[in-house]
Amino acid sequence: MKKTVLITGSSRGIGRATAKKFALEGYNVIINYHKSKDKALSLLEELLSSGANAIAVQADVSDRKQVEAMFEEGYKKFGNIDVLVNNAGIADMTLFTDITQEQWKRIFDVNVNGMFNCCQCVLPKMISEKAGRIINISSIWGLVGASCEAHYSATKGAIISFTKALAKELGPSNILVNAVAPGAVDTDMIAGVSEEIREIIKDETPLEIICKPEQIANVVYFLATDEAYLITGQIINASAGFVIC
Repeated sequence: MKKTVLITGSSRGIGRATAKKFALEGYNVIINYHKSKDKALSLLEELLSSGANAIAVQADVSDRKQVEAMFEEGYKKFGNIDVLVNNAGIADMTLFTDITQEQWKRIFDVNVNGMFNCCQCVLPKMISEKAGRIINISSIWGLVGASCEAHYSATKGAIISFTKALAKELGPSNILVNAVAPGAVDTDMIAGVSEEIREIIKDETPLEIICKPEQIANVVYFLATDEAYLITGQIINASAGFVIC
């Protein structure tokens, strides 16, 4: 029986590359999107035309009722969800003293509460079956913090602590929980960065690259494989050495 993965925020960037990777490896794929309907449907068409089984489901992960409806649709279509990838997230650069309460609340609603909602919806069945993988997308800024991104860094740090705590709680149920902390990745989040800044990033990175979404997707997929069975509660620093700690 084919395994199924649900990837939040999978219409673009790392999420999109991760959906393609899991589809290539034979998984049923549940594509989640919030506003990027056209990109989600184009990904769906691409996966279906390649012979994969996939569906696209609209849901704002910060809205519990929408998340519950998404999981209900996923279970109805595929019967099970074996891997949850909490990838949906938003970023923002604002001087701390200028961050509004609305900005602070929204970034936590999506980046942290969205993960909470999805985990609570997937876990009853995973626990009953004593099997499952949860992979959360954090950031190197969750490890070391970033100037003018205190709110973003705080959410990514919360993801790290949540991952470690949940891994301890779910280990007896044979459920592995890990996080991936990417560095600079060539996605929409850095699309507006000048070529000069990109070269500075490369110079400060030991491997002298800006990571590709596909490279992060490979790390995420590895954590879902049998080869990674002994790995739980870990934060995989996938930054090409940009941050070493």
